[in-house]
Order: sequence, then structure tokens, then C-alpha cells
Amino acid sequence: MTTPIQATYICGRLFQNNLQNEPFYMKLSHFNFNLPKELLAEFPAENRDESRLMVVNRAAQTIEHKMFKDIIDYFDDGDVFIINNTKVFPARLYGNKEKTGARIEVFLLRELNSEQRLWDVLVDPARKIRIGNKLYFGDDDSLVAEVIDNTTSRGRTLRFLYDGSYEEFRRKLKELGETPIPKYINREVIPEDAERYQTIYAKNEGAVAAPTAGLHFSKHLMKRLEIKGVNFAEITLHVGLGTFNPVEVEDLSKHKMDSEELFITQEACDIVNKAKADRKRVCAVGTTCIRATESSVSSAKTLNPFVGWTNKFIFPPYDFSIANCMITNFHTPKSTLLMMISAFCGHDLMKKAYDEAIKEGYRFYSYGDAMLII
Repeated sequence: MTTPIQATYICGRLFQNNLQNEPFYMKLSHFNFNLPKELLAEFPAENRDESRLMVVNRAAQTIEHKMFKDIIDYFDDGDVFIINNTKVFPARLYGNKEKTGARIEVFLLRELNSEQRLWDVLVDPARKIRIGNKLYFGDDDSLVAEVIDNTTSRGRTLRFLYDGSYEEFRRKLKELGETPIPKYINREVIPEDAERYQTIYAKNEGAVAAPTAGLHFSKHLMKRLEIKGVNFAEITLHVGLGTFNPVEVEDLSKHKMDSEELFITQEACDIVNKAKADRKRVCAVGTTCIRATESSVSSAKTLNPFVGWTNKFIFPPYDFSIANCMITNFHTPKSTLLMMISAFCGHDLMKKAYDEAIKEGYRFYSYGDAMLII
């Protein structure tokens, strides 16, 4: 008789390919490695589809080195890419504190109430901001915000004070905000970032970080894929900073992900489920698409429509239900993104691929190179 613990173990092992003897990987220390700082990409590739591509074959346990535009060679008529059409908004503002004039960075996280213009934000330096403080934005102080709550150790809730209409207010936020490129990029934001830190298919505004695996797709490459008969299923997951929050517990089962808003339409489900029924490749473009689709799975292991929030955290062992291949960037040590890749790829093969990436000088993180796992 199989015990519940044994049943859980057996279920969790189904995702593995030729790695039956691999142990559980549920500790933070399993996901640490030495990443040379020079491999953190500070600029995107000159052309979107000409970044490097590592192709990792789970069944054959092989690694190939390609260009991203070569990805077309791995897909055929009826295959599907699941893409996240969220759009990054200019979430980083710089203002000045009343009286002292101290420069304060405000990072817009989430709109809480459009009528009252309430936002959850991060502020830096946090120690200088208290409830009741006012912040002034723009050379003419045309936008003012008042701190009305301390929501977390670093976070605040602001009420923006603006006399114009809501549409004018949102235009003002865009005018004063800048593209929220990641903090590790140690340079000033340049005009090109507004375009390049955005997928070419972005349409639904709401993300404060880009779904970076999608940054490699050019219009030309997508057209070539369409001509070949590849279909695209669009979902929307508004990426928040919680995706990049550090894991601070050794036991991964105790880590809690922040919630992110998710929309999956019936049309997207129909495209994905037909490909699954036809035994085609269903490729998730990025960890956001994996997290999104695994958040809405039916008992028959098909994709369901979804409107709401997800705090899905995927780490080994995990039995994936929707995508059978994925595209992803190269992630940093101890990140939740790396843990998901380990669960999808198999931990030993993931480590082998990352060792190879470092040896071959692949570029890591948001503006870095790509990996295709098949």
C-alpha cells in the first residue's frame, strides 16, 4: 500500500527525465553558485533575436549553443508559444521631501484605489519617510504625494494630490516616471530602455518588471514562426518585484511569494489545450508564463480561464501540467526563478547548463541571453 508521503514523492518525480536517482532539492543552499559580476548584462543585445541561445535537451541530456533566431528550427506547425503580454509602466519616480528637500526614490508597486489615487510604493531611503510626510515631484512640484501608511518595513502607501482628471494624473505619472530597469544595472536609464525593456507584444499595462524571456522576440522572428504554423497564446501576468525578492529561509517550503495579478482568457486556453491534445510542443516564454499557467490547471491537466491573483511558488520536486518546453533567461543565485528552472529542467542538468553558461561567457539576468529547455 502506498502511503500519502510515498504518493507525493512519486507524483513529484514524474517531471524528471532520466534523473530517477536525483534527490529532493528543497534547500536554499542547493541553488547557490558563483556568478562573475561581469556576466550580469547591463545592456541588451544590439538586435533582439541575436542574443545567444543555449538549447538544453532533457531527454538526451545534451546542450547546444545557438543564436536566439535559431529557435525557429525547434518548432513546427501546430506548436504553441505562451506569451505574457503585460506592459511595463514607468514605475520609478524621484521626488523631494518637504522642508529638508532630501531626494527620495519612489517605486510604484500597485494602484490601490483609482478615485483616491492611493498607491503601494517602495521608498528609498526608507528611514527618512514617516506617515504625514509630503513628497514633491517634477521641477515645478506639479505632483504631490502624502504618506498615509507604513505597509511593510520598506513599503509605504501614498495618496497622490492632483487636481486634474484621472487620465491627466496617469499621464503625469508617465511623464515623471522612468523605465524601472533592475537595480543591478549600474548606469543611468537611457532612452533606448523605454523600448528594449518591453516585449514587442506588450499591450496590457501593469508590470513593474519585464517578462524578460520575451525580450528576445523580434517582429521578424514572430512573423517567421507564424508562417511556419506556430500559434501564440497570450496571457497577462503583471510582474511585481516580489518575483525578485530574496529567499531568506533555508527550507523552501516556508518561503512565501508576493501575489501578482493574472488574466487567462478562454481563447488562450483553447489554443493551449488543442496543442496539448494534438501532442504538440507547448512552450512557455518565461517563468511568468509557467507560474501563470500552473496557477489554473483543471483536474484533467488542461488550462482553465483565470481572473485574479496568484502567489504560486514552484521549486523541486514539481509535476508540470501545461508547458512541455520553455524559454528563459539565465538567473541569479538563490533566486526563485532558478528554483523553477531546476524543477523544470532537473537539478543536475540545470547545474551542468549553468556551469557551461559561465564557462562560455553567457550574459545573465534581464538583458542577458536565453535558454530553451526541451
